[in-house]
Amino acid sequence: MPFTSLGLSENILKAIREQGYTEPTPVQKQAVPLILEGSDVVIGSQTGTGKTAGFTWPLLQRLSKAPRDGRSVRALILTPTRELAAQVGESVQTYGKYMDLKSTIIFGGVNINPQIKHLRAGVDIVIATPGRLLDHVGQRTVDLSRVEFLVLDEADRMLDMGFIHDIRKLLALLPKQRQTLLFSATFSEEIKALARGFMKAPKTVEVTRENTAVEAITQVVYPVDNKNKTALLTEMISSGNWTQVLVFTRTKHGANKLTDKLSLAGITASAIHGNKSQSARTKALKDFKEGAVRVLVATDIAARGLDIDQLPHVVNFELPQVPEDYVHRIGRTGRAGNSGAAISLVCIDEHKLLRDIERLIKNAIPQVIMPGYAPDPSIKAEPIINGRRGGGQSQGRPQSRSPSRAPARPHSSKDKPSNRSYPKR
Repeated sequence: MPFTSLGLSENILKAIREQGYTEPTPVQKQAVPLILEGSDVVIGSQTGTGKTAGFTWPLLQRLSKAPRDGRSVRALILTPTRELAAQVGESVQTYGKYMDLKSTIIFGGVNINPQIKHLRAGVDIVIATPGRLLDHVGQRTVDLSRVEFLVLDEADRMLDMGFIHDIRKLLALLPKQRQTLLFSATFSEEIKALARGFMKAPKTVEVTRENTAVEAITQVVYPVDNKNKTALLTEMISSGNWTQVLVFTRTKHGANKLTDKLSLAGITASAIHGNKSQSARTKALKDFKEGAVRVLVATDIAARGLDIDQLPHVVNFELPQVPEDYVHRIGRTGRAGNSGAAISLVCIDEHKLLRDIERLIKNAIPQVIMPGYAPDPSIKAEPIINGRRGGGQSQGRPQSRSPSRAPARPHSSKDKPSNRSYPKR
């Protein structure tokens, strides 16, 4: 199916051609016509399927055909993370370059004054994280009373991060007559219930099976003692001449520690997590994309927001405690039809986490023991609590938590779920 069959305008098709795309992805084929016809749509689609462009194109087209007053926000796109907001904002700029539409990106961790300036100058599209947008609502620097289109991108992640109360506050400020789009990597009952609560007879598009890892990704587990993980990772990167590797740790401290050790081993590395300033995170990602840094070490806060073309390797230096996060992590590779490798370094403490992941993806992940790194069978497992192993934490069995209700740490005070109430204007 060519792009011309989707019903998109020539201005958008021209921008698509300039990006080198020749055929829409399955999610684009199904979602774009439904959005163009004005339906509320719930899309269950994993990362790397082209879903951002899939809602950007029809949104831009519908906005360009409707009257505007030059100042009111007409489309609101909510994202869970700063990185994803920046990614969506870049997509809006790329595909809207031949249209007379203005957009701005709003998130915490940066100076609010430039955002206020852009809003006061008038924008059609706002891409925002919930916490900082509510700050603007409280300061009356944004008017949401004429929003025609609402997009909730990666809604499951927003639920995980505890943004549901902020979302409900924002929904109360929007007109009831609007088109609403909800995108989610997983298609859980919580997501379906959320959609029923504020959408009008939504049509459903489910492109991939629930919680299924991308088939183009080669997955492998390397059993190894925890104390030998860094040495094994260093050897794999060096001997394999890997030039671009995204590595995940469970904690911010662990990310910093691993980055330092890799640097000492002569492997250029940067860390990206919630304690890093926005400028530091932006620079780390830029250096990684441009090849100035070989390894980017990240916590799960970055699992959804990073968009890296043809990323060849993702390494789980530590398995996540929530099995769904494994799918989100490895979804950074094998995107848009490209192949990729997902490597997990698993110690004795993580065997239960591995079983939970395999149960989720309904597959056993092949295991390979690297010569010289066979695990010591005499080592006993220690509990993993709040991302850390044994010592320094409460003793006993790790506390279990429901993935759909487990709030990840928000990025900053400006992106935290808020308990403040705001008047409806």
